[in-house]
Order: sequence, then C-alpha cells, then structure tokens
Amino acid sequence: MNDNFLTAVYFSRKEHKMKNLLFLILLGISQVIAQSGGKLTGRVLDASTRNPLEFANLVLFNAADSTQYSGTVTDKNGNFLIEKIRPGKYYLRISFIGYDNRFINDLTIKPNTTLDLGIIEISPRTVGINDVVVSGERAPISYEIDKKVINVGQNIVAASGTAVDILENVPSITVDVEGNVSLRGSTNFRVLIDGRPSILDPNEILQQIPASEIENIEIITNPSAKYDPEGTAGIINIVMKKNKNIGLSGLVELNGGLKDKYGGEIITDLKSDKLDINLGLNYNKRNFGIDQNQNNWTNRNDIYTYYNSIGTSNRNREYYGIRGSISYDFGNKKILTFGGRAGSRSFGGNSNLYYTQWNSLNTLPESYINSSNRKRSGDYYSLFLNYIHNFEEKGHQLTADISFDRDNSDEESRNNLVLDNKIVDGKINTESGPGKEFTAKIDYTLPLGGDRKFEAGYQGQIDISDESIGLLNYNPVTSNYDFIEEYSHTTKYNRNESAIYSLFQDKIGTFGYQFGLRAEYTGRSVEIPDSSLEFTLYRWDFFPSLHISYEIFEGNEIMTSYTRRINRPRGWEFEPFYTWMDAYNVRIGNPSLLPEYIDSYELGYQTLIGNTVFSVETYYRVVKNKKERVRSAFSDNVTLMSVQNVGTDYSLGTELFLNFDLIKNWNINLMGNLYNYRIKGRLNDIPFERSSFNWNVRFNNSIKLTTSTTLQFNLIYNSPSVSSQGRRESFMFTNLALKQEFLNKMLSVTLQVRDLFGTAEFEMQEESHDFYNYSHFKREAPIVMLNLRFNINNYKNNRRENQGEDMPPNGGVSDDF
Repeated sequence: MNDNFLTAVYFSRKEHKMKNLLFLILLGISQVIAQSGGKLTGRVLDASTRNPLEFANLVLFNAADSTQYSGTVTDKNGNFLIEKIRPGKYYLRISFIGYDNRFINDLTIKPNTTLDLGIIEISPRTVGINDVVVSGERAPISYEIDKKVINVGQNIVAASGTAVDILENVPSITVDVEGNVSLRGSTNFRVLIDGRPSILDPNEILQQIPASEIENIEIITNPSAKYDPEGTAGIINIVMKKNKNIGLSGLVELNGGLKDKYGGEIITDLKSDKLDINLGLNYNKRNFGIDQNQNNWTNRNDIYTYYNSIGTSNRNREYYGIRGSISYDFGNKKILTFGGRAGSRSFGGNSNLYYTQWNSLNTLPESYINSSNRKRSGDYYSLFLNYIHNFEEKGHQLTADISFDRDNSDEESRNNLVLDNKIVDGKINTESGPGKEFTAKIDYTLPLGGDRKFEAGYQGQIDISDESIGLLNYNPVTSNYDFIEEYSHTTKYNRNESAIYSLFQDKIGTFGYQFGLRAEYTGRSVEIPDSSLEFTLYRWDFFPSLHISYEIFEGNEIMTSYTRRINRPRGWEFEPFYTWMDAYNVRIGNPSLLPEYIDSYELGYQTLIGNTVFSVETYYRVVKNKKERVRSAFSDNVTLMSVQNVGTDYSLGTELFLNFDLIKNWNINLMGNLYNYRIKGRLNDIPFERSSFNWNVRFNNSIKLTTSTTLQFNLIYNSPSVSSQGRRESFMFTNLALKQEFLNKMLSVTLQVRDLFGTAEFEMQEESHDFYNYSHFKREAPIVMLNLRFNINNYKNNRRENQGEDMPPNGGVSDDF
C-alpha cells in the first residue's frame, strides 16, 4: 500500500512538472509568435477623386478556411495598420459605404516584417443601364464620423452658381432672398477655405466662390477640440479642386444667362513628381430683380405713424479673383506649399419704391418715391505657407501653417425722397475701413499602435481693423449733402487669441472613441478715439469634445458626439453710438454684450442595404447668452436695431437622408430636417417665450438618359420659423438642369433653370409694443443659365477600374471587423 502511495505521489509530481514544463513551452512559443508577428499596412483612396477615405473597413481572413483573423479602419488620411499577424497566408477585404468591395488575395505574412500594400483604390458601386455598365456616381452627400461631405460634382443644377447655390440643396441649410445662409437655423458659423480661415464675411465668401472651383464642401456641425470653436452652428469648409494628373492640364468654363448674368473661369495645373503649380482666374456678374412690398408702423408717445411701400429693386453681385499655389515635395517625406488668393468684389442694389405715409393724428396720406442705391465693394488678398513633415511611421506627422489676410472695403448707401421729380430729402451713409488677420497653426499627430493615436497643437490669431462711419444729410437750399458730425465716428478693433489642444483616439473592436480639450485665451479691445472710450476683455475659455462610434455590423454604424462652442460679438455690435444704415433704419451696439456659449449634442445612425443608403442624425443644441438683433421705434418712421443678450434658445431636431435607385437609371435622393426651436428670456425687461416646429425637405432626382446625358430635377421646401420678435413664412422652389457631354467627356454643356415655376416668395414679419414690419419679396424667375466646360488634358480624373476581385477566394463568407 505504501508502494502504491509512493508510486502515486511520484506520478503526481511528475505530472505536475510536465504541466509546468508544457506551460513554459507554450508561453515561450506565444512570446516567439508575438515577437515574430508581421504587419500589414497601406492607404485607401477613392478611385475617382484620389481623395483618402476615412473609416474604410479592412478585414483580414485566413486563406485556408476564410475565417476572420483581424481587422481595422483607415484614419483621416486613408492609412491603415494591422499588427501582430501570425505568419501565414491571408487575403484582405476593403469595404466602404457606397463603394464596391475589393479583395486582395495571396498575401504572405512573414515574421518580423511589414508588408506595405501601397495605394489601394476602391470605386463607387456600378449599375447596369440597358446592357451598358456605367460607373456609379458618388452619393450627393456622404456621412463621416464628424462631418457631412457634399460632393459638388453630382450637383449639375448649381454648375453656373456659387457655393450658396450648392448649399441650398442641403437639408440643414436655409438661404434667404439676399443669398444669406443659415445652418440649422443659425447665421453664426465659421467658413474655411481648404481648412484656413478668411477675413471676409462668411456670406461674402460663399457668394463669390464659383461652384466649378469647388471639389466638395464639408459641413462640420460638431467639430472636435482640434478646430476653432468660433460659430454657433459649426464649420463650413470649402475644399478647392486640385488636379492629380502628371503634366499640364486645366479647364475652361463659360456661363451666361438672361438679364445681365455671365461669368467664367480658367484653371491650369502643371504637375511633376516633385513640383505642383496651379493657377486659377475667375469673373462673375449676377443681377437679380425683386418685386417687394412692405407695411410698417411705429408708435411714439401713442402716436402711430404708418408707412407702406411697393415697387421693384435690383440686387447685383460682381467679383473677380485669382488664386494659385506652388508645392514642392523634397522626397524625404517633407512637402512645402506657398499660395494665395486675391480679388475684388462688389455687392449692392438699387430700388425705386412708391411710399405712402400717414399718422393717427392726420388721416391724409402723403405719397412720394424713395430712390435708393447701396454698394459695398473692396479688394482683398490672402497668403499662406504650409509645411508637412511625415515621419517614417505611418500616420506620424507634423504640419505647420501660417496665413495673412487683408481686406479693404467701402460701403455707401444713398436714399433720396423724390416728390414731383425733385429731391426733397436725402441721406448718404458711408462705412469704410481696412482689416488684417494673421493666423499661425501647428498640428502634431503621434500613432500609438493599432488605431490609437494622440494629437496636439497650437493656434494663434491676431485681428486688427479700423472702421470709419459717416452721415451726410441733403440740404434742399444748396442741393448738396452736409456732413453730420454727431453720427460720424471711427472705431479701432484689436483681438488676439491663443489656443492649445490635445486629442486622444482609439478603437476597440467595433467601438471607436475620441476625446479632446481645447484651452483658449482671448484679449480684446474696442477703442473709440474721438471719445476716449475703450472697452477691453481678457479671459480664458475651455472647450471639451467627445466623439464615439460603434459599428453594429457591416454597413451599420452609430455615432454620437458632444462639443462646446462659442460665438463672440464682433464689429459694430460693440459700438455705443447711433449709426444710420439708410433713411429708415438706425443701429446701435452694446459694449456690455456677452459671448454666446453653445452646448451641442449629436446622435447618428447610418446603414447600407444593397445600393440604398439611409442615415438619421438627431441633434440637440443649447445656446446660452443668446444674442439677438432687436428692433424698436426710433422716430416717427424710423426703426432702431440694437443687439442684446436676450436669454437661452433650444434646438432639438433630426436630419434624415435616403439615397436609392428607383430604377437602374434613376437615382433619388431625399433629405429632410425636422426640428423644434424654442427661445425664452427677457426682452426690454419683459419676459417672453416663443417656439415653432420647423421642417424642410430636399427632393432630388438624377436621371441618366444616356451614358453622356443627365437630367436633374429638385424641389426645395422650407417651413415657417420664428425668432424673438417675428416669424418667417414658408417658401418653396424647384430647379431643373440638363447636362450633355461630348468628346469623351472633354466638353460638357449644361442648361439650368432655377425656380422653374416662379414660386420662390419670401414673407416675414416683426413686431413689438412700439413697431411692426411686414415684408414680402418675390425674386425674378425663372432664371435660365447655359454653362460650357472644357477639360484640358483630362483635368477631371478618370475613374479607375477596381483591380481586385468581386468575391472572396474559396467562396468564403466574410464578416465585418
């Protein structure tokens, strides 16, 4: 028995030693495998545009049994890296919503080596039309984790227009009769050109950049801490066209329409392996007629003054510009680019309105003609220098960018009251002043393995401007205009900002996240030399951001984000004196005005079912210290516009996007924005609360009549909306365009008809206890334009054929990472 016991103990100890030995062997093997694992890297691009594709999905499969081994997604530059791959045979699948899948077979991973696949191009999905296979078009809008990208090339309705004409077909955008843009109900947003700020007013930028010069437009409603937090509604980034072909290429475009509408542009590009030089010239002139009528009253000391007007006015825009850049690749992952843009623009209008005026004490009306002419014009230029240093490790990058902008503009508004063909009263209002802006920015990106990376950077900005305001009154005795010193002033503005930020990003399986923090220091001074007044502000602000994404399964992703933003008062909003804008409107600023602070939340979902793309995005935005332009009675027939922090507003809404093929050659794109807007606070020390349910719809149809002929038709509807003092009524219009391509797409001719049925009418009203204003505008319609475009040496890139297979090898069924 003792022998048996000793034998059992012996074998037990031996078994224990064997287990320990086996454990050490397995541990050593695992360490060897881990240390000897290979890596797979590359870059994914759009085959048609050669632009990088962010968040493209890559899945690595075992060649033997088609089981999924590993995977990742691409970064913002299209780069990817899969690490710790066991040596062996594999194949890779690359997929992205709206694109054909691509498979790369026969991949051999060796120990301690990196297999670089280089550039991988994937193409938009293709559809068959009458036995002819035609390359599928990119969706008019594509959704990424932090932005919407508007693919301008798909919008032939806007071919002869500007950035405004492109944006009016986006559900979150509303454009008024003057061409002014609002984003999700707010006119406070930031406009960038190729990621750089501009000294020009956002609406001026959008109204003067030709649509034909734009590659795409990015709408970033919840920017991360990397971006400047200025602007209530977010950022609109204009990405200009850049040729990818080696050699000399370019395009020439001419457009013209009825009633003084014409323009054109020339873009040339000379590109080699090291050097890239491009130059662009453009000129555009647009005149629009408007029928209008207004009903107004003011109440001063219980005396009501009524004044109504009816007549026609004309709006005109004229601008020309030049842009260019030279870029040199030093060959050691260093690229230096110098460029700039310059131009001149003129915005204005004139009108002859028939006025009738009376008051509650005198029932006999007075009638006269108001002849007005307003013009804002000036020159501008912008210079920039950009440096990119790419380190050996993929995604490891340092960029530096400096820019300088200068704008010199003058504005004059002339109003004359004419009775029996004779001027009896009149005013000339002038406003002028140069502005300068200097911006310096440094960004650093450090990969930390896998999908993990760290980003940090600095941005500094200095703004300096001088503004001179003058008023001249008509003297009927001398028939001259006399200078009125009381309403003439000079103001000096100085603002400097310094900001630092950091971001951390990672992806765990199908769960991705990014969080960041931005700290900004602001110094501001507003000086009025002729009164010895100066208003200063020095403060720190902090702006956190959080973005999260989760891929449920292939083509189905949920995204959510939070950001904090700011909208600082600018320009005349600080001026503590009265300024006449025209004969019936006066403004005054508020030196005590506080900046708006915005908390913005978003939750989005997108899915791909066959060739159908569906996306829904819910947003909630709270604006504290809400800044409103408030109107009140100034005199018997003049209203005063001031600016006040009136309280808080709330916007809760949902954006919907659906893109599908009704039949093989008919694509339908349906977009909508539904939101509830509520504003509450105190106005002139009186509590108020107003709300409205708003919605708008964009219904786009694109019909491929032949392989070279495209017909587009769209309908745009915007529901009524409210503000702190008024309401804007709904409006709707339709556009039509027919595009014909010739000479293997070298030449294209597009006929456009905007507001096809003449339904675009704008109606609004404002009121308080001492004033009321009702306005109705109907713009010229329809507007017919003809656009001719000629490509030189194929300036527009051809679509590349998908070089991979359509199905995975071995008949395997693939699963998304």
